[in-house]
Amino acid sequence: MSTPDSTVDEGLLSERVAGGMLPRVLTSFDMVAIFVAVVLFITNAAVVQSAGPAAFGWWLLGFVAFLIPGAIVTGQLGRMFPGEGSIYLWTHKAFGRFWGFFAGFCAWWPGVLVMVATGTVVLSYLGFVFPGSVGSWSVQTQGIVIIGFILLSGVLAVQRFRLTQNAVNVVFVLYGLAIALVFVAGIVHLAKGNAAATDPFDFGAYAPGAEHGVNLSNWTFFGLVILALLGVEVPLNMGVEIRDSKAITRYLVWGSLAVMAAYLLATWAVMVTVPGDGRSAQVTALAAAVSSALGSFAGKLVALILAAFFLFITVVYNYSFARLVFVSGLDRALPAAMARVNRNKVPSNAVWVQTAVAVLFTLLAFIVFPSASGGDSALNTQTKVYDVLQAAVTVIWCLSMVVLFVDVLIIIRKFLPRFEAARLAHPVVFYACSVIGGLAALVGIVSTLSGSWTPLIANDSGSVSLGGATINWGTWFYLVGGIAVASLLVAVGLYAVGRRASRAPAAAVAD
Repeated sequence: MSTPDSTVDEGLLSERVAGGMLPRVLTSFDMVAIFVAVVLFITNAAVVQSAGPAAFGWWLLGFVAFLIPGAIVTGQLGRMFPGEGSIYLWTHKAFGRFWGFFAGFCAWWPGVLVMVATGTVVLSYLGFVFPGSVGSWSVQTQGIVIIGFILLSGVLAVQRFRLTQNAVNVVFVLYGLAIALVFVAGIVHLAKGNAAATDPFDFGAYAPGAEHGVNLSNWTFFGLVILALLGVEVPLNMGVEIRDSKAITRYLVWGSLAVMAAYLLATWAVMVTVPGDGRSAQVTALAAAVSSALGSFAGKLVALILAAFFLFITVVYNYSFARLVFVSGLDRALPAAMARVNRNKVPSNAVWVQTAVAVLFTLLAFIVFPSASGGDSALNTQTKVYDVLQAAVTVIWCLSMVVLFVDVLIIIRKFLPRFEAARLAHPVVFYACSVIGGLAALVGIVSTLSGSWTPLIANDSGSVSLGGATINWGTWFYLVGGIAVASLLVAVGLYAVGRRASRAPAAAVAD
């Protein structure tokens, strides 16, 4: 039995006032650019090369089991509740104030640390172009430069939103051209009469009995693909800043198609061009593919474009995830100061707080711990700290996606009249998406805990076989799982502090 919206919807202050504080500037094209910036880490097209030709099978499985269900569910929730904060708002509608904040934290925390990851990718491509200088920098020097990147992203994120988004759009177009050049490089390589470094049409590699075949024993490849497709809901963190509600479904359709095409084409190009002796799995393999087929100048040009794009990804992560802090401040789940906007009508306090958090983690991972590593090398220490932190937030991000897939089922039942008015598909579709997508996100969590990202940290204390999949545990499992749990406890603590602060007189929310 359904209940009318008015009797179940407690409502949030942010739903009522955020639209009046932030300008509506985002078009469909802007939303596609943001979606691609968040989801399409094209370097994953190189990382997945370790699966051989079966990589295409794993990509397709990930698209069907995770990306498409996520887009369908996000589209429906965005149509019903297009407010600021996406999963923060939707989980509040489904489960109440605390769980809304908790889900928002799970979606926000990964975004902050990904800002550190993008800096390392920028340096990797700059090192490809300038191996004698950037490529030889110490870990500590890299950390200082990444801190500079993060601070620059904060400066750009607090400017007039339309101006910042225009710059992102330009780099987005260049990103598409760079990926197209990578694909062209693959075609030119074969057109010159060269054999494919790895035959992408070796369909026998897909067979369950093959070394990297699509089967449960190779389930970690599926986990890798899931991790490469996270972020489908992030553009709707800026729900009230969209000019036309049709942009919600448009960005999900066109953005998903762009992501799927780019991953498949780039994976194919690297596979046929770069030898599969480990070089094809390197972050810079895309630029190496272009250099091999089109010459050194073209390869370095692509590397510079990719470096610029990943620098601007940091800006996108900064302004989009800051909206979660902003709405939490408006709703007094965090101090009200987090809801202040500057004269450009941008939540500047939220931007600078998360910028400071990202800088702190960069300082720890690249400077403090490596400098105090004792007998271990600075590079090894940095690698271990960085990989553990990134894996921990990956677990948390996947958890937020599990919540998203549950949200849609609860919201459909609680807000049936609103669902019927904005329905995109039959309810059975959403139940199917919820089950399939939720299970895929759980696989992402378990595979991250099971498989160490670095040989420097063992994960061999024990294992269990589950339907052919082997789940390992050890030092890696305990470190990543422990940090993830500690992070979630921080969310609970922040909520308690924020609620206590909400009892104080409200502060102004505009400068």
